[in-house]
Amino acid sequence: MAKYRKLGRTSDQRKALLRSQVTALLYNGKIVTTEARAKEVRKMAERLITMAVKEKDNFETVKVTAKVARKDKDGKRVKQIIDKDTKAVLSETHRDKDGKILRIDNGVTVTVYDEVEKEIKKDLPSRLHARRQMLKVLYPVKEVPAAGAGKKKNTKEVNLVEKLFDEYGPKYANRNGGYTRIIKIGPRKGDAAMEVVLELV
Repeated sequence: MAKYRKLGRTSDQRKALLRSQVTALLYNGKIVTTEARAKEVRKMAERLITMAVKEKDNFETVKVTAKVARKDKDGKRVKQIIDKDTKAVLSETHRDKDGKILRIDNGVTVTVYDEVEKEIKKDLPSRLHARRQMLKVLYPVKEVPAAGAGKKKNTKEVNLVEKLFDEYGPKYANRNGGYTRIIKIGPRKGDAAMEVVLELV
């Protein structure tokens, strides 16, 4: 007897379906699906949230020095022209008054960097393991703003693992399991499969 529902699919298709539904559930907070699928998705989602609750505070903050490109008032990188051999600064900017790129003999255009001290979260080994287990299940999510829909330059990558640790971990810290609920909404038109709403509590 199988310990899981086969959902009428081959193993690779079933894994892909469940991974995409778990990703959608954790990103949106609820999904509409069939009862059989919801029960399988619930298992995976609750396991991930349990990991997040257990490892939410398992990190240390570390100060690091990072090189960051200097930006001008328009948000563009500041560039200088330096001598190839002596590395002396020949011009503070790589454009003239008219906005045309300067050409100087034996000069190279380089970006100006500043050293900035940052505080970062460094995962301890058990949290790092949990992060990797989550990344095995979750698909990458790209967020497209409604105003610029279809434009690649406004899209941003959503870090679902950080959302699990920072948002869902503290939210469900005092709850011993049962992070999701299934609400029946009736049979589906066509094949009469029971449709449900699976949502986070």
